[in-house]
Amino acid sequence: MNAVEVTHYGRVSRYLHWGMALLFVWQFLTTSVRVLLSDTALDELLWATHKPTGLLLLVLVVLRMDWALLSRASRPAALNAAARLGHLALYGLMLLVPSLALLRQYGSGRTFEPFGIPLMPGFEGEIEWMVASGSLFHGVLGWVLLALIVGHVAMVMWHRRQGQDVLGRMLVR
Repeated sequence: MNAVEVTHYGRVSRYLHWGMALLFVWQFLTTSVRVLLSDTALDELLWATHKPTGLLLLVLVVLRMDWALLSRASRPAALNAAARLGHLALYGLMLLVPSLALLRQYGSGRTFEPFGIPLMPGFEGEIEWMVASGSLFHGVLGWVLLALIVGHVAMVMWHRRQGQDVLGRMLVR
């Protein structure tokens, strides 16, 4: 008996993908406002959401990775090795960037209570290597993640021009 070729992602995968896409748009919007319009009322309003949203994205990427492993038999095959590597890089950065922010947050000794949930109680002082590592890499790798996301979107459009409707695999059937 031949296995049926899977041509679309399932509902859970699609919801996770598009939900996270919207949250990433929000993250990069808040960061862009922070960079371009710092110390404004808009910056103050939006920046307060950056850390909680980053934590939510970290939780969602872990769920998404777990779901991808559990449902791997019912997912479309990767187009090629480059697509597989590109997705691995995206997942790696989606894990690493917020993890570095959490490392920096913990090392700063400041409390962290996203959505009113006490995750880090805070302490007196600072753990310098944690703050330095997070500060050095979180922002830079965040922009690398944005570049990969833009590349991901560009490759979807390129494949479509080549007659491969990869976007259709992630849309409602």
